[in-house]
Amino acid sequence: MNWLDKLERKIGRYAIPNLTVYLLAGYVIGYAVAWLMPSLLGWLTLEPALILRGQVWRLISWVLIPPSGSLVTLFFLVLLYYSLGTTLERTWGTFRYNVYIFSGILFTVIAAFILYGVYFLLYGYEVSLSAVGLISTNYITMSIFLAFAAIYPDMEVLLFFILPVKMKWMALVYAAMALYYFITGGMATRVAIAASLLNFIIFFFSSRNMRRFGPREQARKARFRRQSRPHMTYTNGARHRCAVCGRTELDDPNLEFRFCSKCKGNYEYCQDHLFTHEHVK
Repeated sequence: MNWLDKLERKIGRYAIPNLTVYLLAGYVIGYAVAWLMPSLLGWLTLEPALILRGQVWRLISWVLIPPSGSLVTLFFLVLLYYSLGTTLERTWGTFRYNVYIFSGILFTVIAAFILYGVYFLLYGYEVSLSAVGLISTNYITMSIFLAFAAIYPDMEVLLFFILPVKMKWMALVYAAMALYYFITGGMATRVAIAASLLNFIIFFFSSRNMRRFGPREQARKARFRRQSRPHMTYTNGARHRCAVCGRTELDDPNLEFRFCSKCKGNYEYCQDHLFTHEHVK
């Protein structure tokens, strides 16, 4: 059981279902604020200097800062990430999806404070992050795209509702764009990109069982393949054979084969005899 499993057992009941809906609703609210009351946007930004002076709501309100673009862009962004986010939540479970999103937000806040501290130590004055670019959750939602592409690399989406493109190729394009913006963008952009990628890397490497990549596990798998190969190879190279009727997958490619756990020994049966054979004692 990894750390996510242990954490879920303790606080999993507090997870927020349909978190993607709230995140995208924040985008819509932020876009409305930027369009109707642009001066109010300055009170929502992530500014460590102002947070340290008591404006603690900025720790949360910055998630309302919408990504740049037109209303049409926002519309398609909401449609895309609603589909990706809800699918990820169903795949991972509500708690793990919450951890993924909130850790991205937390990493961004921590990185913003580190950037503020570095500027203060190097130049001796407080820097406004708004002066080097607004920090929004744009790259956090982009990390949703990366996570989805990592889980479903061969799933196809219709680009512009016309061109079918696999997720893995779109993820590569995104990675190239993120690298370009990281090199050419301001410090705030670099902070946001680094935080989203750190979220993706830490979550995936810490939530997966890495033992299967270890030398001992690889040696065990190789030994199993060597031992099972002589017993699992039949006439004409067939790999499966029913112990009752003798049919193999070469006789009928639609046949399914299973081992019987109640038989003493390694006896494999086709779908027609799996539940009707007499168990070997």
